[in-house]
Amino acid sequence: QVQLVQSGGGLAQAGGSLRLSCAASGSIFGIDVMGWYRQAPGKQRELVAIITRGGSTNYVDSVKGRFTISRDNAKTTVYLQMNSLKPEDTAVYYCCASYNICDQGTQVTVSS
Repeated sequence: QVQLVQSGGGLAQAGGSLRLSCAASGSIFGIDVMGWYRQAPGKQRELVAIITRGGSTNYVDSVKGRFTISRDNAKTTVYLQMNSLKPEDTAVYYCCASYNICDQGTQVTVSS
């Protein structure tokens, strides 16, 4: 069983930055991918960024060049650095392992 503990998020102004952290524990040896989904009110959940066991990353087009996903050397904590935030980045952000093991989410609100 995998446990995910997310921190960070909150409120930022447009153009500002926030950083999300997600620490994984438990049965993490089988995790090949970690990342974040987000869901805005009235919208479908979308995959924002992922990082694989090998270190490859991928981003949804709307955040490319603004968000950076990374991890620590132990590969148990991943980070999502969010820069140049826009109001449309406002959503609940879910840290997920292997795409379908997710935490309860954290609110990110970007004011204009």
